[in-house]
Amino acid sequence: MTTANAKKAPDQPFLTDIKQLRKRARENVEKGAITDTYELDPKVAIELLQGALATEIVCVLRYTMHAVAATGIASEGPKAEFEQHADEEREHMGMIAERINQLGGTPNLDPEGLAMRSASQYGASELNLVAMLKENLIAERIAIDHYRELIEFFGKKDSTTRTMLEKILAVEEEHANDMHDLLVAHEGTPFIKN
Repeated sequence: MTTANAKKAPDQPFLTDIKQLRKRARENVEKGAITDTYELDPKVAIELLQGALATEIVCVLRYTMHAVAATGIASEGPKAEFEQHADEEREHMGMIAERINQLGGTPNLDPEGLAMRSASQYGASELNLVAMLKENLIAERIAIDHYRELIEFFGKKDSTTRTMLEKILAVEEEHANDMHDLLVAHEGTPFIKN
């Protein structure tokens, strides 16, 4: 039953009657945070978030690997940026895992099949610094488009997940900008044309 279908008190034009809210809260308590007003199929929501979780895990691993593998005197700045991004991607991973749990699922942290579940790719460690920056920029661009699609899907039907994804998207856009700026610094030519 959605809030729109619930019985309204005469002096509350759009809110559910408090007695109805209390009654519904006592029903199906085994569902935890998933109430009758949740408008999506939780299994579909969980499955989509499992893909986002895998993407974040792969990003943590790639940034960590690049922070370790980057060499040369010019690599200190990018190495620090890679480490910071790995930490922020780890935070995203935790946020998504927690939301999967809230929706009644178990976060899939199993390394088996991780690359297949992820939207982004892990990449190679034998890259030079510029190639690492490009790979990370590409991965961030994939994540940006993936999160935009997820935000559209969750929309008004799951505002909690949408809001979380919007926060993550803002950081992913910042990461893409950081990678672009580092590429400009190391190649000397901006990619972005105004």
